[in-house]
Amino acid sequence: MKLDSAPITISAVAETQSQPEQTNTEPVVVDSPQRPESVAVVFGTTFITIFLAEIGDKTQLSTLLMSAESHAPWVVFIGSAAALITTSLLGVLLGSWISSKLSPKVVEKSAGVMLLLISVMLVWDVVKG
Repeated sequence: MKLDSAPITISAVAETQSQPEQTNTEPVVVDSPQRPESVAVVFGTTFITIFLAEIGDKTQLSTLLMSAESHAPWVVFIGSAAALITTSLLGVLLGSWISSKLSPKVVEKSAGVMLLLISVMLVWDVVKG
């Protein structure tokens, strides 16, 4: 999903009333106003994305090991939930600040470059190791 563009509609132009003998069959691109996404859609998308990203990662494995070692699973749950909430809050605050300073296009390209750099570093680590 691109953040810097609104959905477009393509339609054919019918005959005009002033010149009925001429027709224009070339498609016309009409910008439609971007509707804000509902709270439920934003929440659902965020939940599914983070949930799938977190399954089987090192944080989940660390939490599993801490729970097994401490024999206090609810305390580990509360501690790990508080940590995830805190890091998510930092991400939201930083994202909000960045979006107020930079255009969505710059943020999108910067994120792409960072993900590409991380991917190259991971591949390099696998090849080297």
